Amino acid sequence: MKLFRVAEPSDHFDWIFELKHDGFRSLAYIENGQCRLVSRRCNVYKSFDALRKSFGQLQVENAILDGELVYLDSHGHSQFYELLYRRAQPVFYVFDLVWLNGKDLRQLPLMERKQHLRDLIQTSGNPDLIYAQFVEESGTALYREICERDLEGIVCKRKSSVYSKDRRAWLKVKNRNYTQAKDRQELFNPSERRSGLGRRRG
Repeated sequence: MKLFRVAEPSDHFDWIFELKHDGFRSLAYIENGQCRLVSRRCNVYKSFDALRKSFGQLQVENAILDGELVYLDSHGHSQFYELLYRRAQPVFYVFDLVWLNGKDLRQLPLMERKQHLRDLIQTSGNPDLIYAQFVEESGTALYREICERDLEGIVCKRKSSVYSKDRRAWLKVKNRNYTQAKDRQELFNPSERRSGLGRRRG
């Protein structure tokens, strides 16, 4: 499910609004007591062993969760470089559930998938899984708040949306003054990666 960038937030009763944490987007594939974490570019993460072991112990036949691998400081703020350089243990900020116990949930409306996800996380008691809370209607106020707190941005999602990459049902609004984004583009410049100066996310 792709995020399409827009310049400004909005308010609408048909949409929900979530905090956009600054980390690595990932799908968690869980089956037979094992877990694979796969990036949005379909690379399998080789690190995060503790998380993968923890998720493999979930009491499910199988599941696919969509979320963000993040490291949160004592204030609950994402610290991207702590995660990038593997200096701290991350958690999985989960915002969608697309498969559960042999059932494909992708054609369910977002709010139904959210309820299934909340139930799964609450019953699991797993501290490494964080359910993505949201607000309804008030996207502008949430965006203003995250900018004041120097957070990355917000994600806007249509309540009725199914899980499909062909729909512009998920939007992101980034904080233009977010301090951790400074020099980020240079860090992941292809020429720097080839010269060994950059570091891959996978």
